[in-house]
Parts: sequence; C-alpha cells; structure tokens
Amino acid sequence: MLLGVVSDTHRDECTIKKVIEEFKNFDMVIHLGDNVEDAEVLRENLKEKVIFVRGNCDIGSKNPLELIEIVEGNKIFITHGHKYNVKNTLSNLLYRAQELDAQIVLFGHTHVSEIEFEQGIWMINPGSAALPRDMHSSVAIIEIQQENINASIKLI
Repeated sequence: MLLGVVSDTHRDECTIKKVIEEFKNFDMVIHLGDNVEDAEVLRENLKEKVIFVRGNCDIGSKNPLELIEIVEGNKIFITHGHKYNVKNTLSNLLYRAQELDAQIVLFGHTHVSEIEFEQGIWMINPGSAALPRDMHSSVAIIEIQQENINASIKLI
C-alpha cells in the first residue's frame, strides 16, 4: 500500500494543487493538520482515501487530535504533534507510540522533515508542504507491504 503524508499546508492553494498532483495515484493520503480545510480540499479532489487530524492552528475544528489506522497489519499513530512537545523532543511521542503498540508514528508541527527509526518504531514527519523551516517544501511517501516499511521524504 502506498501512503502519501502531508502536513502544515496552511491554506496555501498553490501547495494544495501540488499535493493533489503528487498523490493522485496513491492508496491513501494522510494530512497531519494545520489546516484541516486543506485536507477537505484533498478529499474533494482525490479518489484516494483521505484521513486527517487537526493541528494547533485548527481552532474550533471538531476533527480528532489523534487517529489510529491499521495498514497491512501495522498500527499507525497519527497526530499533529503539538501536544507532545515535538519541537523540543520526540521522547513523549515515542512513549505514546509504545503505549499504543504502534509501528509507525506520523507527526508534523515542526515544519522540518525527518525520518527516525527508534526502538522498532518509525517516526515520520513530512515537514511542511507550504512553510518549511528546512528550506524545502516536502511530503512523505510510505510504502507498506506487511512488515516491510519503506519511508522517504519527497521535495515538492
């Protein structure tokens, strides 16, 4: 299964058009918040399944802060990350993933892309598609075939 992961699009229409084009042949698209309105646009324009959580900029949104999704037998913990202090440490996020017995954690909020593999858990941040702090607009691509997980960052 091929997953496209995006975060922190911040209502940038040009960015959303790029994301739609990038993910149009994926199996699932996951938006990690900031702004959920963008995730709704993705849902309206993609035939793929689109799921999303709200971020710290999604004030008033009733969408969940966290989701669990099972893909090819792998539990994926999905969150924006601001409730776990991800700008300073990934420890809180790692502990929560361990509590949930998750194999993959998807988070955003920092606007910096990264992929870490710690204590048997993939921790994946696609960075920001609209307002990157690491100079590159980016998304994450994850290919899952049962226990085989391949994750990468793609510049857009």
